[in-house]
Amino acid sequence: MSGLILKNHLASTYSKQPPDVIACVKEEALRSMNDPHPLIRSTAGTLITTLVSVGGLQSWPQVIPQLIQSLTTHDPYLLQGTFDALKKICEDSKDDLEDDSFVNVLDELIPKFIQFFSHPHPKIRSLALHCANQFISNQSRAFMNHIDEFLRALFALADDSSKEVVKLVCSAFVFLVEVRVDILLPHMPNIIEYILLRTQDADEATALEACEFWLSLSDAPLCFQVLSGYLDRLIPVLVRGMKYSESDLALLSNDLDNDSHVPDKDSDIKPRFHKPRNRMQGDEDDDDDDDDEYVSNWTLRKCSAAALDVLANIFHSEILQYLLPTTKEYLLSQDWCYRESAILVLGAIAEGCMNDMVPYLPDLCTIFIKALADPKPLIRSIACWTLSRYANWIVGQPHDQYLRPLVGELLNRILDTNKRVQESACSAFATLEEEAGTDLCPYLDHILQTLVTALGQYQHKNLIILYDAIGTLADSVGHNLYKKDYEDLLMPALFTKWNNLRDDDKDLFPLLECLSSVATALGIGFLPYCAPVFNRCVALVEKTIQQSMANAQQPELYEQPDKDFMVVSLDLLSGIAEGLGNHIEPLMANSNLITLLHQCAQDQQPDVRQSTFALLGDLTKVCFAHIKPQVAAFMSVLAQNLSSPNISVCNNAIWAIGEICMQMGDEMQLYASLFIQPLVEIINRQNAPKTLHENAAITIGRLGYVCPREISSFLPLFIRAWCLSLRNIRDNEEKDSAFRGICNVITLNPQGVMNEFLFFCDAVASWNNPKDDLKQKFYSILVAFKTEVGEEAWNKFWTQCPPMLRNRLNSHCCYCCAAVVATPHASSAHYQRICLLPSVRPSARSLYCLSSPLYLRLPSHFLSTRRPFGLQPSLFLTESRDLPTPGPIEYVTEMPTRIHLTHTRTGTHTHIRPFFARLLFRPFFCYCHTSHTSAHTQTISSFSLLIVPQFLVVFFVHAEKLILSADFSLHSFHAHPPLGPFST
Repeated sequence: MSGLILKNHLASTYSKQPPDVIACVKEEALRSMNDPHPLIRSTAGTLITTLVSVGGLQSWPQVIPQLIQSLTTHDPYLLQGTFDALKKICEDSKDDLEDDSFVNVLDELIPKFIQFFSHPHPKIRSLALHCANQFISNQSRAFMNHIDEFLRALFALADDSSKEVVKLVCSAFVFLVEVRVDILLPHMPNIIEYILLRTQDADEATALEACEFWLSLSDAPLCFQVLSGYLDRLIPVLVRGMKYSESDLALLSNDLDNDSHVPDKDSDIKPRFHKPRNRMQGDEDDDDDDDDEYVSNWTLRKCSAAALDVLANIFHSEILQYLLPTTKEYLLSQDWCYRESAILVLGAIAEGCMNDMVPYLPDLCTIFIKALADPKPLIRSIACWTLSRYANWIVGQPHDQYLRPLVGELLNRILDTNKRVQESACSAFATLEEEAGTDLCPYLDHILQTLVTALGQYQHKNLIILYDAIGTLADSVGHNLYKKDYEDLLMPALFTKWNNLRDDDKDLFPLLECLSSVATALGIGFLPYCAPVFNRCVALVEKTIQQSMANAQQPELYEQPDKDFMVVSLDLLSGIAEGLGNHIEPLMANSNLITLLHQCAQDQQPDVRQSTFALLGDLTKVCFAHIKPQVAAFMSVLAQNLSSPNISVCNNAIWAIGEICMQMGDEMQLYASLFIQPLVEIINRQNAPKTLHENAAITIGRLGYVCPREISSFLPLFIRAWCLSLRNIRDNEEKDSAFRGICNVITLNPQGVMNEFLFFCDAVASWNNPKDDLKQKFYSILVAFKTEVGEEAWNKFWTQCPPMLRNRLNSHCCYCCAAVVATPHASSAHYQRICLLPSVRPSARSLYCLSSPLYLRLPSHFLSTRRPFGLQPSLFLTESRDLPTPGPIEYVTEMPTRIHLTHTRTGTHTHIRPFFARLLFRPFFCYCHTSHTSAHTQTISSFSLLIVPQFLVVFFVHAEKLILSADFSLHSFHAHPPLGPFST
């Protein structure tokens, strides 16, 4: 105990200790390594590694040579004590050991470790292997110099009698497959057989370590090739590993009770981090799936589930034949543990096997919904999670069949008497809210009644998840929440929690986030509640700034404040500004928020600046009069942040500049030079996020709207990137102002767009329904270009434009063409003209398959190798192994998940599996090219394309519109019944 107290004291006061005290501790620690008592030896090793960690190896260069010398001893106690110290140093200070100044020391250590792999004492073998394993991940040069010897010694340990050694052998294979799978490739069949065996080891720790191998291997590009032949054995092993073990159930004994009334312990609450507000153009899916079922308390069951999940995403339907029979058997078992594991299995494969699971989902979802009322809490809990994995499919079915009963049962589970079930139900309901959106509006009264009841019942941990569910509901249904009955139900309950929390209580974070979403959804309905919230948020920001300043001046007296209080307050103020609009004016008039905001904009912490710029933009839109007196100060800070390495900070600064442009008008001329060069650099930056390019393009356009002369000379430097950035965003006011601005700039500097005029035409064609005066601007520029280049050059340019682009430019409006399709029994000389659906943005639950497969002969003038618009090819295809050799196609048989093709010459069969994407609703151009043909088509959502000589076979899986130029002539048409509505 005294040694551990000394260790803790040294860790915090090392720099203040006299050299003779440190020297004494070092000497005594080394002397104690051969103590007969293992606890004293262990404490000596801990002291040694603490001294190395806090002082660095440079401050004690003799320690490693002394320890290496001790490895030659015949004293078993000293040998164990030495290895214990080396183990801890290798864990805590391996980066120091890999430094060039210690490379010779490590060159000596690695062979020593390998030498002791064959030591007769299992404890020494395991310590030596543990030490060596630490240097695999960084691919240390000294380690790689001895990789062959290491592998030979490692294979020799594979059947060691020590469980600890076998577990570390599995760990070594996991580390190696992560960083140097090529080294293992010659031995891979034997390694896979070994890991398969160890994944079923009776020792759970060994089995867990072995199971990690499959997760690591799944990240390797050669996973498909390596594992294909083992699926029939691996998948059943993983399925069996997903059943609760006895030790799992022992640890979960408290989760089997009706414990909703039992207060949570502090240890039950996981750390939580706030995600600052971001102003991205468009809707970005951060893919933040709440898969806590995998993550917390890592076990063999969860590792097996995670491995099955990733393998399902690699092998898709190929795993089902090895999985479904066992899973069906488990679902019908009398043992609840087997039933529970079957539900987990089916949830784990949901993402990777969704297409092939569709035929089974009607029956399975009925079973899952029924399981929500199972007597066993763990079955109720896992049923919530698995249903959330299939929520996207559920909301696309008739609501009375699945959505309505699911909503009712999940709300019952939110009020479950078991806290684990409450947590799973809340998380699942939040996922359902995101997928269903406004489809939940008919159930809002029941939903709010339940959530408000839960606010009064939940303990600490689940209350945080409940806040998220309420906030997600507000985000999903939006202004549909603005109804007096709903306000009167929800707001008093939230404000009861709000009033009971102190300003330094971190439970404010999730509540503030929740209120931010609610404020935005309620809009002016939040007005009666906004004053106390606004004032408290401003006070929290001011208090945090004051604490930060005090810490900067006297760090020994004042602690650094938790700036998350400031970040979440700024984000809630953004929500209030967005929701209330100019009704926030009286609150702003009586606060010092703008002064505080300028201080926040200079904070060193990126997430503070990120939220600050989001709020600055929101306030600019609704009450610019309060910003304008200090606009010059903000401009310089915004300009500095355009070079921020933090993408979100840079993005929000760009967005705020664009909003200020729209308020400043021609006064922006004073500041244009601050921004245009950094914005041009950003929009031309390779590999930057798409949203950053889009926001940069909008702000450049807005600069052009208010001060075109100041940026016109830069036009040739950004126009191509500008057009490519904005061609894929949907019509909105930001796009409108940006295009008006670019038209102003082109009018002043028409030569700047001459070399990239095709890109400009493409961007114009991306509009769905531009306003009449904007159409006129487009027309004027097209006419001016035609006049400038002359009739002959114009005709040549116009002829080279793809037919669809010409149609869209003629109309200034997308989606106005019609397709020519033959009737099923008509000859190729007879056609029937069909109309397209209205050009509306579909929801995820209203997609239709409009067309059966089409055979289309490409017109001769279209067989050009020139790329349309000069764009890079962008095409979703199956992997090459699924494609037939080009040749004549005899027939195409349509199935819900595949296209089957038969080759007339070879008689070989193959298939194309359609590509599924989640939210590809905006129009985009796709181009594909072979040595024989090139094709240009447009669609919305997911599709598969296959090019063969002279033919284009198009299969629209989820197509809202099919737009083909009338210049295409129909070769043949095979009609099949349409698939009808289904969700992506």
